[in-house]
Amino acid sequence: MIDAAIASGNEQTAATVIALAKQTNPDDVTEIEAVETAYKADLAAARATKAEAEQAAIRSASPLERWSGRGEIGAFRSSGNTDNLGLSLAITLDRKGVDWTHRLRGTADYQQSNGQTTREQFFASYEPRFQISDGLFSYGLAQYERDQFQGFYGRYSVSGGLGYHVINSGGVNLSLKAGPAYRRTEYVLGGNEDSLAALAGLDFDWKITDRLKLTQDANAVAESGTGAAVFISSSNTSVNLVTGIDAKVSNRLSTRFSYAVDYNSDPAPGSVSTDTLSRFTLVYGF
Repeated sequence: MIDAAIASGNEQTAATVIALAKQTNPDDVTEIEAVETAYKADLAAARATKAEAEQAAIRSASPLERWSGRGEIGAFRSSGNTDNLGLSLAITLDRKGVDWTHRLRGTADYQQSNGQTTREQFFASYEPRFQISDGLFSYGLAQYERDQFQGFYGRYSVSGGLGYHVINSGGVNLSLKAGPAYRRTEYVLGGNEDSLAALAGLDFDWKITDRLKLTQDANAVAESGTGAAVFISSSNTSVNLVTGIDAKVSNRLSTRFSYAVDYNSDPAPGSVSTDTLSRFTLVYGF
């Protein structure tokens, strides 16, 4: 009976059968425990062999291999008293290695009202991370933003520093990061500004159920979700908060609602300091 349970390949079944065998055959406990010890040793050896094979495959993979990602699309149109057209697109690509992880993100939002463009935002970022220890990691970050309605044609930011995984268990993940940054802003009204700054970021993911997830990421979704990032400099402080809820429809398809807040303490003339955007999108994982 024990041999059949072990041969099934189901660890839970094998553990249950071994426990029942000990209870129902007290005179054979020593023999059963010897079988159990040998079984656990075989399991450990198999796991170690599998882990070594996976690490070897990761290390030998080319830079274009082992990427996964998710694409988002959302759109709306209304007519009547007002004629509105809106489109929201996003993509996130991830590559996980033994010590390194890489993430590429991009979003685009466009809205037209009565024939006039009322929103045109573009965002792209690249963030590599190196895992120093179980909790500690170093990061690099390069970002590009374009939002004429916030007063800039282009805003380029680079940063690097350290981060720490505060929580990483039970479906809850929380990490913090901070470091120096450099930013260049090209304004719609003319002129450029270069400044040194400090970056603080927060990433939060909470798998509430198998089909429902709350995410918070620095400047994305993509998120793999909800995010918070703060750039602090002597001339301007900007905060980007993105909060999202993902509802899983199938293995690859899900729906996502997110709410983003962009705040700039010193906006360009004619622009407001706070800009918000609500998105409802379909998400496809690949």
